[in-house]
Amino acid sequence: MHKSALFRLHFIVFLWGFTAILGKLILANAQILVFYRMLFASFFLFIFLRFFKKESLGISRNLLLKLFGIGVMMAFHWLCFFHSIKVSNVSIALCCLSLSTLFASILEPIVFKRKVDIAEVIIGIIIVICISVIFKIEFRYKEGIFFGILAALFGTVFSVFNGKLYGKTSSGNIIFYEILGGFLIIALFYIFTGQIMQLGEISYRDLALICLLSSIFTAYPMLESVNLMKYISPFTLILTINLEPVYGIILAFFIFGESEQMSPVFYIASFIMILSIVVNGIIKSRKARKI
Repeated sequence: MHKSALFRLHFIVFLWGFTAILGKLILANAQILVFYRMLFASFFLFIFLRFFKKESLGISRNLLLKLFGIGVMMAFHWLCFFHSIKVSNVSIALCCLSLSTLFASILEPIVFKRKVDIAEVIIGIIIVICISVIFKIEFRYKEGIFFGILAALFGTVFSVFNGKLYGKTSSGNIIFYEILGGFLIIALFYIFTGQIMQLGEISYRDLALICLLSSIFTAYPMLESVNLMKYISPFTLILTINLEPVYGIILAFFIFGESEQMSPVFYIASFIMILSIVVNGIIKSRKARKI
C-alpha cells in the first residue's frame, strides 16, 4: 500500500507542476483564469462531496467566515502566480515559490506560538540569496519575479492558517469553502468595478482548458492529497510536494522550448534552492524521530 500511495503522491505533485503549463497555455489574463478556475473547482467539489461522498456541508458561521478569509489568500496566491507566468515564464514563477520556506519560517512560529527554527531561517536566507542572484541575472523578468514572490507570500499565509483550521470540519468541506470564498471575492471585484462583462471575453478553448485545470489539476489532487495522509507521513508529503517546481520547470522546457530557456546561473540557483528545501525536510525528519 505504501508503494501505491507513494506513486499516487508523485502523480498529484506532477499534476500540480503541470498547472503552471496550463497557466501559460490559457490565453485569458490571470484574473479571468482564476475566476473560472475557482468557479469550476467549487462546482466539481460540491457535486463530489454532496452527491458522491454524501457529506454534510453544514458548518458554523464563524468557521465559514474563517474559511472564506483563507480562501481569499488562496485567490491572491493564484492571481499572483498566474500573472507571474503571463509576464515572465513558468520557470521564474515556480522558482519564486521556493521563498515559501523563508516566509513559513517567520510566520509559523508567530501563528503556532513556537520557537523560531534557526535551520529554517538559514535555509530561508540561502533561498533569498539565490533569488537575488536570479533577479540580477534575469532582470528582464523583474515583474514576474515580483509577482512570483507575492505568490509565495500569499501561498504561505494560506497554508499556515489552513493548518490552524485542520480538524474543525471535514477536509473536503475546508477545501470547498476556501475555493468558494476565493471565487466570491473575485466575483465581487468584477461586480463593483463594473468589469463583469469582461468575463464573457474568453474563448471556448480557454474555457475547456480551465475546466481541465479545475477538475483534474485542482479538485482531484487536493482531495487525493488529503486521502494520502492516511498512508504517508506529513514529512514525505511535504518533501515530495517540493518537487513541484522541478516537474514544472522540466515540463516547461520541453513543451515551450526557447521561451523557457534560462541562463546556467538560473538553473544552478534553482538547484541550490530546491536542495536546501530537501535538506531542511531531512533535518526536520531526524529531529522528529529523536523526540
